[in-house]
Formats: sequence, structure tokens, C-alpha cells
Amino acid sequence: MARIKPQALLQQSKKKKVPRSISIPTIALYSVVTVVLVFFLFATYRHWSQRPIMQTDEGTSNFQVEGDFPDSKKPDVPRYAIFNTSKGLITAELYKEGSPEIVDEFIDACQKGHFKGMLFQRVVKHFVIQGGNSENHDVIEDWTSREKHYNQLENRLKHEAFMLGTSNTKHDKEEFDIFITTAPIPDLNAKLNVFGRVIKGEDIVQEIEEVDTDEHYRPKSRIGIIDVTLKQKI
Repeated sequence: MARIKPQALLQQSKKKKVPRSISIPTIALYSVVTVVLVFFLFATYRHWSQRPIMQTDEGTSNFQVEGDFPDSKKPDVPRYAIFNTSKGLITAELYKEGSPEIVDEFIDACQKGHFKGMLFQRVVKHFVIQGGNSENHDVIEDWTSREKHYNQLENRLKHEAFMLGTSNTKHDKEEFDIFITTAPIPDLNAKLNVFGRVIKGEDIVQEIEEVDTDEHYRPKSRIGIIDVTLKQKI
């Protein structure tokens, strides 16, 4: 077999065609196609990835609507109590949010007629009037024993007049008593559970406050509650 000389190989390699280079317009076209393809894939991925979240939000919204629906059927809780007394009407707003358990007990006692015919058995001027059948008078005795010191108290938060409360000692529903303050009282929560405030009939409270009493602060004439009416609106 004849050997090919190096010079002949060199000449043959020179005769081979050099591959064409890729033109700039072709590169630009490929780049645009690639960008469009990537954008399309990203948009598709984003759409399907957010779909479960949208479904979850819709499910939550439906659940909240269903949960709120029964509340519209619940009976309205009374917000006001109107005391019909032998001196006139006293309207009190009930603090359901601040004292829910006490308000519930009070409403239950009203519905059972507990306050019908109840007398105001203690009347202390510039302090409180008390109505009830309880014989526990610790609240009254404690306040009256400190009366001479009240003007010497430092300036501090005091409960306002015409607050509605009951004694914070444990008692049966048959012994649910009523206190209405007639002046700002320091440390009111130490003795009373406040569950409302008189918003109308303050003059009636003051008229009861001015009745004559004996040395034990018991009214000399019979003054009491005829009945109590509960209302949602006034």
C-alpha cells in the first residue's frame, strides 16, 4: 500500500470546507424563543401553585359564614333593666361584657320574680342604697365605719356614683342583693361586684337616699322595688 506523503495530507486538509458560523439574527431568534418559553412555563407554574391556596381561602370563608349564621338566631340578651320602685322608675345599663356571670345571675333572678316586692333595707346618705333580703350587712358597716376617713384619702381612682352592683360574697340566688352608689366610693370592688350603671332615674335614687332612717340606716317608711323589666333596647 502506497504511503501518503505529509505534503499531500496537508493539501487535502486545506481542501476541506470550513463549517459556517451562526449568524447574529439566528442567535437573537433563539434567545427570544427561549425567553418566551421560560416565561410561559413560569406563568403556568405560578397559576397552578396558587390554586390550592385560593381553594383554602374559599373554604375558610364558607366556614365563617356558616359559623356566623346560627348566631343570628340566638335570642337577644337584655342590655337594660328598669326598676319600678315606689318612688319611680330607675333605668340601669347592664355590663354584660365586664361581668357576664353576674349579669346572667341577675337576669335569671329577674325572670324568676326575685326582686318583686323587695325592700330597700339600708339607705346611707352619700354612700349607697341597698335592696335585698340578705342579713349580711358587712358592706354597709365597713363603709360607714370609714366615713370619717374618706376626706383624707389620697387622690386615686374612685368608682362614680350611680353604679349598680351586688355583694361579692358567695350567696344563693334567693339572696341576690342590689346596691346603687350615690357618691364616688373608693375601693368599690373590694366589697361589690359592679355589673351596671344607672343611666336614667338618678333623681329617683337621690330621692330614696333622702328618706329618714334609724340609727341602723333602715328606712322608717317602706320603700321598695315593685318589679323589674328587662329590655334589649330603650
